[in-house]
Amino acid sequence: MTKWKIPLYKILSDKDDEIAVAKVIKRGTDWALGQEIEQFERALSKYVGCDYCAAFNSGTSALHAGLKALDISPNNEVIVPSFTFIATVNSVLFINGIPKFVDIEEETLGLDPIKVESSINKKTQAIIPIHYGGSMCKIDELKKIAQRRKIKLIEDAAESLGAYKNKKMAGTFGDISIFSFAGNKVLTTGEGGCILTNSKKLFERLKLIRSHGRLENQNYFNSSLKPNYVSLGYNWRMSSITAALGLSQLGKIEKLIQYRRKHAKFLSSYLKKFSQIITPNEQRGSRHVYQLYSIRMQNKKIRDQLTKFLTKKRIMSKVFFYPVHQTKFYQSLGYNVKNNLEKTNIISDQILTLPMYPGLGKEDLVYICESLAEFMENQ
Repeated sequence: MTKWKIPLYKILSDKDDEIAVAKVIKRGTDWALGQEIEQFERALSKYVGCDYCAAFNSGTSALHAGLKALDISPNNEVIVPSFTFIATVNSVLFINGIPKFVDIEEETLGLDPIKVESSINKKTQAIIPIHYGGSMCKIDELKKIAQRRKIKLIEDAAESLGAYKNKKMAGTFGDISIFSFAGNKVLTTGEGGCILTNSKKLFERLKLIRSHGRLENQNYFNSSLKPNYVSLGYNWRMSSITAALGLSQLGKIEKLIQYRRKHAKFLSSYLKKFSQIITPNEQRGSRHVYQLYSIRMQNKKIRDQLTKFLTKKRIMSKVFFYPVHQTKFYQSLGYNVKNNLEKTNIISDQILTLPMYPGLGKEDLVYICESLAEFMENQ
């Protein structure tokens, strides 16, 4: 295993995080269903600008719960990108739906609205666009399509907490939106996720789904009353310890974002002199939070050569993402849509994510840039 000089990501934590977690641990009770969960949910709702937030133990369980809450029917289609983390697509299979892959566009690396429109048919019940890497897709256009065609819009904003477009935050466009708090995210709790919505009805359903279908008008672990189970549900709750950490991280999210934006500006200003490298694009009127700093090379061969070169330099890099439809699992299901996903296939062969995290020092950034320059000089 390579001992990285510069890892792909590194979490920034401080005394506030330690105190918040220790406070829950030391009280010796309410490690589940503690007050921190609702506090975290209220703070997230306020930050993003939605009425309701339901915390979950992962972004994946949140997405699964969201599809169930929206009553997406078995054997009906949900439009998804293949250029995404596999959970986006798997969530459709979880509810026995049919993932329908649609191509992306180059400007934002999100679903192409024109191709989405032409892919909708009588079996289409929802669209799940993703906001790639801390930016935002063409969500305004996708929302108009969803409203016009009377289908659900599920905003997979797992990577883009804090991003906005025309002063409207990521997570405020869909019928529901999901965020992830996995280890490499802008706000991280190690594992965790949430759903935001403006629908009280959906919020109440989500609370049932995440906790065994139990109406929770009292703390289950502190009450001797008979529990009231009214529907089928799962155990997808976030712990109090996790929520306490999330609340502490949320308190410094703007500082975390500014660090990322500063580092991204440094990298882009240096790398723009290489015409063969395409740096991340921040759309006019938008804020990119750079959860990922992904460049694009000319082709797969050069991208893979660069990956090997950076590994020798002990700089970690990673492909986000290889197409889902090309995985062994989805190939076994009969997905073979190479000709219909031209942009997806091209971009997936070009993309490479470089290290990006708040604690990157000036020396680290210079080392990354000089290493890339060394590689480019030999091309």
